[in-house]
Amino acid sequence: MTLPIGATAPDFEAETTEGKIKFHDWIGNSWALLFSHPKDFTPVCTTELGALAKLKPEFDKRGVKLMGLSVDPVDRHSKWSEDIKETQGAAPNYPMIGDTDFNVSKLYEMLPASTSGDPLTRTPADNQTVRNVFVIGPDKKIKLVLVYPMTTGRNFQEILRAIDSLQLTAKHRVATPADWSQGEDVIIAGSVSNDEAKTIYPQGWKEPKPYIRIVPQPK
Repeated sequence: MTLPIGATAPDFEAETTEGKIKFHDWIGNSWALLFSHPKDFTPVCTTELGALAKLKPEFDKRGVKLMGLSVDPVDRHSKWSEDIKETQGAAPNYPMIGDTDFNVSKLYEMLPASTSGDPLTRTPADNQTVRNVFVIGPDKKIKLVLVYPMTTGRNFQEILRAIDSLQLTAKHRVATPADWSQGEDVIIAGSVSNDEAKTIYPQGWKEPKPYIRIVPQPK
C-alpha cells in the first residue's frame, strides 16, 4: 500500500542529476510532482520522460516543480537522457533522483522495507511497483497518488487537469465534477451550508438535487 492522500510527504536527501537535494527544502513554497520509474533504459518510461520534458512549461505555469526517480545511479540517468532526446525530441529538463540505496522508494512505500542489494542487478520486473506519481502541495502534504503498471504510459494531460482541480479546490470551497477541465462549472463543497453559499454566490446556483449545487468556476 502506498502513502495515503493527506499524509506528509516524507522528507529525504538524495543525489540527483542536478546535485544533492533535501526534498522539502527543494519544494519550498511550490507544488511538486514526484514520479518514479523502475529502471533506466526502459521503453515506456523513455516516452514518459520525453513527454514530461516537453510539457514542463505547463507545469511551470502552475508553479509545480518536477522531480523524477529511478533506482539506477545518476550517471546512468545522464546516459539515458541522451537516448530520450534522440528518440523523443526532448531530454529531461528537471532533476532525476538516483535512488541506489532504495531509500526514497521505501519511504514512499513503493518497495518493501527489506529491499537491498545492487540496483544494477535488479530487473524492471523486480522494481515494477516503482511506477507512482505523487502530487505534493506547498504544505508538504500528498494531494494525489497515481500508480501505473509498467505496460501503461502515464497520461500527463490528465495529471495537469487533476493539478488544475487540486489548485482550484485548495483556494475555493468547491469540488470539480467528472471530466471537468479549466473554465467549466464546478460544485459547491458539501462543507458549505446553503446560508453560507448565499453570501459567497449571491447570484445563486443550479440545483438538480439538494446535494448537487452547480456554480461557474470561481476566478
